[in-house]
Amino acid sequence: MDDKASVGKISVSSDSVSTLNSEDFVLVSRQGDETPSTNNGSDDEKTGLKIVGNGSEQQLQRELEDVLMDPSVAEQAGSGEQAESAGAPTVATAAPVYDSSEPSTPVPDEDSVVFSKLTYLGCASVNAPRSEVEALRMISILRGQCQMPLDVTLSVPGVSEGTVRWEISMSTEIANYPIYKILFCVRGHDGTPESDCFAFTESHSNAEIFRIHVFRCEIQEAVSRILYSFATAFRRSASKAPLAAQPPPLTPDSDVFTFTVSLEIKEDDGKGSFSAVSKDKDKQSFKLRPGMDKKIVIYVQQTSNKELQIERCFGLLLSPGKDVRNSDMHLLDLESMGKSSDGKSYIITGSWNPNTPHFQSVNEETPKDKFMYMTTAVDLVITEVEEPVRFLLETRVRVCSPNERLFWPFSMKAYGFFPLKFQLFNLNFQHCDNDEPLLSGSGDVSKECAEKILETWGDLLSRWHLNLAVRPKQLPALVRSGVPEALRGEVWQLLAGCHNNDHQVEEYRTLITKESPQDSAITRDINRTFPAHDYFKDTGGDGQDSLYKICKAYSVYDQEIGYCQGQSFLAAVLLLHMPEEQAFSVLVKIMFDYGLRELFKQNFEDLHCKFFQLERLMQEYIPDLYNHFLNINLEAHMYASQWFLTLFTAKFPLYMVFHIIDLLLCEGISVIFNVALALLKTSKDDLLQTDFEGALKFFRVPVPKRYRSEENAKKLMELACSMKISQKKLKKFEKEYYMMREQQAQQEDPIERYEVHVCERSFRCPPPPFALPHLLRRETNLMVRK
Repeated sequence: MDDKASVGKISVSSDSVSTLNSEDFVLVSRQGDETPSTNNGSDDEKTGLKIVGNGSEQQLQRELEDVLMDPSVAEQAGSGEQAESAGAPTVATAAPVYDSSEPSTPVPDEDSVVFSKLTYLGCASVNAPRSEVEALRMISILRGQCQMPLDVTLSVPGVSEGTVRWEISMSTEIANYPIYKILFCVRGHDGTPESDCFAFTESHSNAEIFRIHVFRCEIQEAVSRILYSFATAFRRSASKAPLAAQPPPLTPDSDVFTFTVSLEIKEDDGKGSFSAVSKDKDKQSFKLRPGMDKKIVIYVQQTSNKELQIERCFGLLLSPGKDVRNSDMHLLDLESMGKSSDGKSYIITGSWNPNTPHFQSVNEETPKDKFMYMTTAVDLVITEVEEPVRFLLETRVRVCSPNERLFWPFSMKAYGFFPLKFQLFNLNFQHCDNDEPLLSGSGDVSKECAEKILETWGDLLSRWHLNLAVRPKQLPALVRSGVPEALRGEVWQLLAGCHNNDHQVEEYRTLITKESPQDSAITRDINRTFPAHDYFKDTGGDGQDSLYKICKAYSVYDQEIGYCQGQSFLAAVLLLHMPEEQAFSVLVKIMFDYGLRELFKQNFEDLHCKFFQLERLMQEYIPDLYNHFLNINLEAHMYASQWFLTLFTAKFPLYMVFHIIDLLLCEGISVIFNVALALLKTSKDDLLQTDFEGALKFFRVPVPKRYRSEENAKKLMELACSMKISQKKLKKFEKEYYMMREQQAQQEDPIERYEVHVCERSFRCPPPPFALPHLLRRETNLMVRK
């Protein structure tokens, strides 16, 4: 893998890093005690490696089982006990395919986990045995077309050379497959009808035929237990490679890979940047201040053997305490991963807001003679390592009084070591979704497009260029199907009317040379914008530099609004399709001509109107959900503020985001109502089952993740485009809103209204995308209950 493509370089030298805790991690080849798994002839399988540290493999196994396996749900069945963990049949299945290609002789002494009360939904042939999309599609099909239900018991091995078996009863075996023939395991996504299903693919008879087997559980929570058992089997078991394929004998040091991992904590210094925190020299504790935004910086350096490239970091986590469970760890916002200036270390940086409830214990003042522990973990994919690797560090911290003077110790060298922990997962195992939100900028969008579609667009653009003042009649219909990714840069500029913007390009070049009064806020938000996208993830990289300049230029250009939180996400979307000068021009058009800036004016009055209109549309189109939200006191501003202020760009996958911008530039900002109603409609069944907290969490986590699937995103946008919301109806609701506001103003006490007005005038910066100020929430409460 090209190093430049995987990590960028950032100008930080690890030699001057203040570290408190540094651990040595050793990766050791599995040759000799485990046999490598085959990949059906694939040449790109990674070398099997394991990790060795201060802890034992028994400790690792205990931790994994403590995290993922509930003994009350699934028990070891070597003694013949069964686990009451899965589901009764409520849907018939396609006719099951009984496998007679393998011997059906029971193996009573085989160590395995037994799951009963499952329904087998049948099997089908697949061309891509490791494709999540293909597997989920087959789960949906087999679950929906099931005609003949079949109750089965499934046994998943926990020993080397084990076999997966399922039976109608304990004495009648249907099929069995050696674990090395099972290539992939996946579960249905949360929030979908398939969430109670799981499936695995296997190479049937030979490596050229692949089949998928689908099962359904009555207890949805049991699905994760079953997949954990498969993960354990994948980790422990493998087929024996042919003798001729065995690697040459290893030298004493050829299988040892040593890493040193160090931790640094930085705090907001109040000057627009972050500085490394000081340390308590006697107790070797980081000295933190309460209430201050922080950054966690992890330095990973390999110290022995040939260099292994770190392909990516997919998780930076933190938890108060030591010996914490995996469920206690909380994901931080990943800002960047790059190499130090000397090229020796990988540097992973994440932002940490200590004011969140999860971190309350490390945000309260600690007595001077006391300290506490904090656990930090980083999850990495390392080239030639079969499983993702977790490096986990425990360190001491002390939360000081805000008035305490902090001194730096003379030596910054790390010399305190704490017990090593680690955790491995198998790459062939499909992980269940966790409770962490989707990172902004997630999702790949292919530029491939059918030749016929490109020809249609090519003809339309040729005719459009002959008269740019008039849009072709076929344009709206084509846009509703989505603009081809390869053409979006050109089409977006034409839709926005930026085809003749030489004057604004020159103005932009002047604006970026001027000082912005909101420079610190812009700088702080740049690292938080699209951290999941390669173009924006590197601090100081081209993407972040261009994004900073656009946001700065707009804050100078539009002094009434200035820079508003959420602007950077929209600017980033535009930058992915055109140079920064053109991106700035389109941003100006969206703000002024499409009315987005109106949402930020007059104390967000227009934004409140949009919330009112959305709730009135819900009352008309989805009355049962509207009434449910009334019962649990959930109001539109609590979940939809980000939808309007960022045009869905902040948290949703890019495939869906780009299509929304297609529609917005073609049909106007009112399409946000179409997309919002479509989201609420498709999520209605799940939302009707939630309480207040559950609904907020559902909007924050499962809803964006549901549309990582391109197929789901397409269906959502088709629904949004099919909904006919007349401008006349929106105008009617707008009139209702302002009449209500007038009545409310007349009923308010004049002194109170004056105080609120003064308070609102002092509120200059718009709210963050995920929340509105308490004052605005109070006003909305009055309006909805009126």
